[in-house]
Amino acid sequence: MPEECVIPIHRPKPTEMIFFFTCGIIMSVSITFFIRALLDPSLSGLAAPWPAVISLVLFAPFIEEFSKIFPLYYRHGETQRSILNLAIMVGLGFATVELLEYVLFLGTPIVYRLPGLFFHPSNAAISAYGIATKRPVPFYFLAVSLHFGANFFGLVNPLPLSLSILVVGLTVFLAYTFYGRTKEKMIAHD
Repeated sequence: MPEECVIPIHRPKPTEMIFFFTCGIIMSVSITFFIRALLDPSLSGLAAPWPAVISLVLFAPFIEEFSKIFPLYYRHGETQRSILNLAIMVGLGFATVELLEYVLFLGTPIVYRLPGLFFHPSNAAISAYGIATKRPVPFYFLAVSLHFGANFFGLVNPLPLSLSILVVGLTVFLAYTFYGRTKEKMIAHD
């Protein structure tokens, strides 16, 4: 009789958390830049400001949310809680690069970019909750919708922090709520 393969429950160590933070910096940012480099030229025939609006409000949420959860799909033996912890680290790595990009290269005041340090990890956790509960599609689309709202209000609202901060607050609240629903229970792989 063949011996059953048992995958032990895995709890990430600090070095692994740093690895996933680094995945957010290297892998998720690279995927985002690559896909946007493919898609953005298709908008070149449109009159301003439509290329920027479509790229930032429509393309970015789908691309960035995919790129932040992509490093999580190879995980096995994870608990629901640990997959969210890893997602938070990926999102934090991604948010760090985005903050530096906007502040250092685009001259955006840091106060406008600080909410992203809460938004991206929280939104990655929302998508990861979908992975952990075997419902990735609806939670991915929830994360994309929240990202759409944050980018839309940040772009079209004359006071970027007013409505965008509400979306960021809602995102953090949802991530906190979903995190509280997770357990140290192994995710069953079908």
